[in-house]
Amino acid sequence: MEINLIAETFKFLILGMSTVFMFLIVMVYAVQIQSKIIMKFFPQKSEDSATAGQNVAKTQSTDKLAVVAAIAATLQTHKK
Repeated sequence: MEINLIAETFKFLILGMSTVFMFLIVMVYAVQIQSKIIMKFFPQKSEDSATAGQNVAKTQSTDKLAVVAAIAATLQTHKK
């Protein structure tokens, strides 16, 4: 009995890749369904757009000041 190894290899290749592909498709749909269910029971609360913009500006300016302070402290430590 002669076994064609190349043909068997391609059979396993197609079987394995199709199995992984089908699993990924099922996973994508499952995540989408979970997202819809979660958004139905726990909707996002919308903030006032003016308040949200002010909060973002405060956070960005605070972050910039923290970076500047870290750089200054590093330079002082390096000079010593």
